[in-house]
Amino acid sequence: MIRRLFYLSLGAFIAFWVMRRLQALHPDHVARRTADGAAGMVRRVRDFTQDALGEAAERETELRARFGLDNPDTTP
Repeated sequence: MIRRLFYLSLGAFIAFWVMRRLQALHPDHVARRTADGAAGMVRRVRDFTQDALGEAAERETELRARFGLDNPDTTP
């Protein structure tokens, strides 16, 4: 009796797990996950680009100040 109950519960669990996996492969779910992943990647690239451009602008300002390129009187 216990063995039958064990196998019945094991079968129910496996059936539940398989149904969840099959639902995850539904085209709507796959498309949504792909779109969310792409949006996240675009967001990360945008953040990286903003950080890189900000650092480049800071460095350019430092170099211009160091070599006096901002002063119009010293330009040839």
